[in-house]
Amino acid sequence: MAHRRPIGSFVALVTPMNLDGSVDYEGFRSLLSWHAEHGTSAVLIMGSTGEVSMLAAEERHSIIRETVRMRPSGMLLYYGCTGQNTAQTIDYVRFAAAEGADGAIIAAPAYICAANADIVAYVLEVCDAVDLPIGFYNNPPRVKTDLHWNDLLQIAKHPNMVVLKESTTRVGQVAQICAAEPDMAIMCCCSPNLGLVIPTMALGGHGTANMTGNLIPEEMAVISKPWETGDDAFACREAWLRNLPILHFAYSAINPVAVKSLMRAVGLPAGPLRKPLRPLDPAALQVGLDAFAALDLDRKYGFKLAPAAAAE
Repeated sequence: MAHRRPIGSFVALVTPMNLDGSVDYEGFRSLLSWHAEHGTSAVLIMGSTGEVSMLAAEERHSIIRETVRMRPSGMLLYYGCTGQNTAQTIDYVRFAAAEGADGAIIAAPAYICAANADIVAYVLEVCDAVDLPIGFYNNPPRVKTDLHWNDLLQIAKHPNMVVLKESTTRVGQVAQICAAEPDMAIMCCCSPNLGLVIPTMALGGHGTANMTGNLIPEEMAVISKPWETGDDAFACREAWLRNLPILHFAYSAINPVAVKSLMRAVGLPAGPLRKPLRPLDPAALQVGLDAFAALDLDRKYGFKLAPAAAAE
């Protein structure tokens, strides 16, 4: 039986933390319920937005073990399972599968700057290791390795490869992948600076693997709905243009600094960042608060906006 693919708004969730820096599991429960209520179809737990590179292996295991029990009806729970090498990545993927995860997302291991052929072999070896839906995150800004569309179409042939998240600026690459009609969901990063969202959706993409959904889940659900009618296209364009201030704010600092700072300021479970990351300064945070107020998002979501200087 073919694996179920994520479609629509696939939100890379923050890892909520307590004031002492430990993982806030009740915060996870609240966030998952909030996303289910507001149209998120799938979440990625422990992606780069989830500060995964700063989580200990024991924390990663515990997060998987606890959050799979919180799965809202109809929502897919994927987990970031990239390790520092192939064997560690396979271990994380196997653990996620054994605990009942719906899927795993992997990227090229950071820092080693591996050749494309090495990463293709790595992805296929991980996909061979366990029967679990796998997604690949092509994210050269974080890992340097940048797979060409021929590489991506090669890994797409594996029956366990179900989703691609593209984080380059190359519309032409997305077009080549969409034209090939691989049996996987084609998604992209929601960065307004990369500019892939509207082209990806117009070319037949299946949604966005986004971080801005942490702030505006309903709006990202509209933006991420596959285009089946002209109404879908116009709704996507309207929501994209209207929410550009929030999208640009989300990418105004290294992920997830801006998102987590604003979430904490408006009362969503987020907590502190892991050091050495630090929250936005009040002036930068105020930009996000002002954008929320201007778009009436505080009223829509029931947020209480206070001046940034008052945020802890």
